[in-house]
Amino acid sequence: MSKYIFGIDIGGTTVKCGFFTAQGELLEKWEIPTRRENKGENILPDVAGTIRNKLEERGVKKEELAGVGVGIPGPVRSDGTVLKCANLGWGITRANQILEELTGLPVRVANDANVAALGEMWKGGAKGYEDVVMVTLGTGVGGGVIIGGRVVAGSNGAGGEIGHLIINPDETELCGCGGHGHLEQYASATGIVRLAKKRLAEDDAPTELRDFAELTAKNIFDCAKEQDEVACGLVDLLGSYLAAALRHIASVVDPQVFVIGGGVSKAGSILLDAVERHYGENLLYALKNKEFRLAQLGNDAGIYGSARLLID
Repeated sequence: MSKYIFGIDIGGTTVKCGFFTAQGELLEKWEIPTRRENKGENILPDVAGTIRNKLEERGVKKEELAGVGVGIPGPVRSDGTVLKCANLGWGITRANQILEELTGLPVRVANDANVAALGEMWKGGAKGYEDVVMVTLGTGVGGGVIIGGRVVAGSNGAGGEIGHLIINPDETELCGCGGHGHLEQYASATGIVRLAKKRLAEDDAPTELRDFAELTAKNIFDCAKEQDEVACGLVDLLGSYLAAALRHIASVVDPQVFVIGGGVSKAGSILLDAVERHYGENLLYALKNKEFRLAQLGNDAGIYGSARLLID
């Protein structure tokens, strides 16, 4: 019977690694640099190396392992094929096959946002639920959809890319992907700052937001908590856009719970309140009563979810 699992979360700067029991207890976590030079050719060999080192250090045999789960910042097909990953420099890559050959262990790979959602379902903010939508609000907006306890990745592994839902077809400014009016332009950390700068340029309404040389999303939420009227309006606007996106998602997958994570989620209840305030607008009655929760695992969600890939 397998006793242990490795959970690996490959990011653009570091690779987060976790060594777990088969029951999901995190025994140890560490990081190694993500060496992206030469089209990321060293990344998977480095992962294999740190796994070998940890097994030797702990005196664990390969036979005691269920395998290795890996989260990757790009679309991943069900057969383990990564359909290009700009953050790592990869083209089309059979990541699971390569790592299996390097380690001699079973390997499962999935999109990093999807495994973060899986981690929150398993051990975090969505524990106890099987139908979960997770939204990560950071520099961009990502997401993961889990139905019946399993990730909904889609035919090309791009399921859950909710940051690019179109919520304002009248938007003229470009999203980073080249489109217009995407959720990421409003609900990300950069998005709310963009909205704030636009608002401040439109009139001379009194607000403490003008006092910051380099305005950040945290500044906006902090001012809103102090009842700054302009900041409160911006948080409410973010909440309305995010709620609109979640209504669309709910109409397709009808989750039990929405989990909000990422750096912006550190704003806490003021963010959840803004989303819940708008969520029920123009929505089918059966979809109205949803739970809204903050993610709990932080940067560890990816390693937890990656490890969970090995548990059927």
